Amino acid sequence: MLIGDLSSMKYTVQEESFDHLNAYWRDPGHGLKWECIFVLPSWLEAWWLAFCDQSKLSIYSVRRGKALIGIAPMLVRGDCASFIGSTDVCDYQDFIGSPGREEEFCNVLLGHLQGQGIRWVDLGHLRPDSVVMRSFLDVARRELIRVSCWQEEVSVEMDLPSHWDEYLQMLDTKQRHEIRRKFRRLNESVRTDFRTYENVDGVGEATSTFLALFASSREQKASFMTPTMEAFFRSLGEATAQIGIWRIHILEVEGVPAAGVLCFDYNDTVFLYNSGYDPRFKPLSVGLLCKILSLKEGIRRGRKRYDFLKGSEPYKYHLGGKEVPLYRCRIQLF
Repeated sequence: MLIGDLSSMKYTVQEESFDHLNAYWRDPGHGLKWECIFVLPSWLEAWWLAFCDQSKLSIYSVRRGKALIGIAPMLVRGDCASFIGSTDVCDYQDFIGSPGREEEFCNVLLGHLQGQGIRWVDLGHLRPDSVVMRSFLDVARRELIRVSCWQEEVSVEMDLPSHWDEYLQMLDTKQRHEIRRKFRRLNESVRTDFRTYENVDGVGEATSTFLALFASSREQKASFMTPTMEAFFRSLGEATAQIGIWRIHILEVEGVPAAGVLCFDYNDTVFLYNSGYDPRFKPLSVGLLCKILSLKEGIRRGRKRYDFLKGSEPYKYHLGGKEVPLYRCRIQLF
């Protein structure tokens, strides 16, 4: 649909399917920046298939002439637009922009949303470096549109060094000593194996092992893992294994799965998505050590960043993580 003519160049906005979104992601020729795993087409489609309700799926693409300059994966409920996804399973989200053209994209998108009768845009969670925070809100404020923005959560992340010993030296003396002591106690008392599952063929079995550990670790986690949520985790595993970013790490004690972490390995970053452990092995600190081993594996593979994702659990800071604020924003279009 034709919506504007800025600088004598025609802009168009189209509503896209997941198939088209996948095609855009696979084609680097479009020049779009897909840094956030929670807006990858595989992730969004898995969420939609598991949780879709009466909302209208509205994946907006913006073009200037034939050039694709941005995508906004959104849901519309009445007169309110929000991201595809939910904050309980999508730690932070964003629009997908073309570097250097984000403001242009956001300007056209804003006008399109107003033309569609959208009264409110409710977006969260947002990193400070997101397209929304850097461009969309500025465009809205220049148009004298009311913007409310507040910090709602934190994420925790860290840069990874080239070698494991360098990582240990990054920690303070107490934490370095504790990690070494815990590994020494574990390895001196029991036989252990650390296994990584990343192939498509092993998704089902590895996911079942992980889900059992997840549910057994805390009552709150067991309640969280409803049949619908389990279906989402399984669908997400299959979809992300197909594109090569899914990882499950299992720490075994005497041949028994004792702890597991679900990670995603994307764009030189390891994302620690969730974890679980068998309470029988709690005295051996298997839950924490399995996370540390996944971090060590990221260093071995040459990854540049480890993202602990949303939440301010103390272990994230003990392991060297630094806070990133996460915001929620509401924009009143009229």
